[in-house]
Amino acid sequence: MIKELVHDETLLSRPCAAATAQDADVAQDLLDTLVSIDSAACLAANQIGAEKAIIAYLDEKENPQIMYNPKLLLGLGAFKTEEGCLTRDEVSVVTRYQRIKVAYDEMVDGALVPRKKDLTDWTAQIVQHMIDHCKGKLV
Repeated sequence: MIKELVHDETLLSRPCAAATAQDADVAQDLLDTLVSIDSAACLAANQIGAEKAIIAYLDEKENPQIMYNPKLLLGLGAFKTEEGCLTRDEVSVVTRYQRIKVAYDEMVDGALVPRKKDLTDWTAQIVQHMIDHCKGKLV
């Protein structure tokens, strides 16, 4: 189901709770909402009002992806950049990494399975932005 975006900084600044397999409908709502927004690249569950550590993003081929409980394990090639956000009006200057390794859970047959993934460039940047959202960090 497509959800309204949350702009309440109190909600957005709270760290999200760990997601479980029972949060599959939150992940689906996140995907539905992401693909409904023109030019959107990523969303975190708290941006649609669910305080769960779930992110959705479009990969290099514009395919929607979901990560439950994403954590940045390694970052290489730090750089400063300006980022906008769908739920904030201001543009922020942040430090990001060009190459990252992320640990996350993936839903497989109704259960969360641990995974790791290496990401680069734009995809690495947007996933870092979403991990910040899960931590309650406003950029």
